[in-house]
Amino acid sequence: LTQSKKAEALRGAPLFEGLSKKELLEVARVTEDLHVPADTVLCKEDTLGREFFVIVEGTIDVTRGGKHIATRGAGDFVGEIALLTSARRTASVTAATPVRCLILMRGDFRRVLDENRSIERKVMDVLAERLAEYAADSAI
Repeated sequence: LTQSKKAEALRGAPLFEGLSKKELLEVARVTEDLHVPADTVLCKEDTLGREFFVIVEGTIDVTRGGKHIATRGAGDFVGEIALLTSARRTASVTAATPVRCLILMRGDFRRVLDENRSIERKVMDVLAERLAEYAADSAI
């Protein structure tokens, strides 16, 4: 994908919804375009995470403790906790269909944040909301 197409895909992820076109291009610059076949495990529960995924095409299944908890598709994202901490994954993610996704590594993401504090502020606001939702869901 071109940087512009990556930026468009990133815009669809709620994590980046508040970013300007210029800011999206900064993040897009450090993402990689990845194609994976169905049944590929993108991340495994209880392992250390270093990457974040934005689904461009296809669907993924999210499981915790072997139980299905969500199906996500184009525009959705997973792995945001790994961008901030070296905590273990809270769920496993497997490609349900062939998937095209963007992958953003924690080190690259942190460099972008260090270089642009407005991106950092906007992303942290969305992450805080997402983590609060997760906490509420896990309390049920």
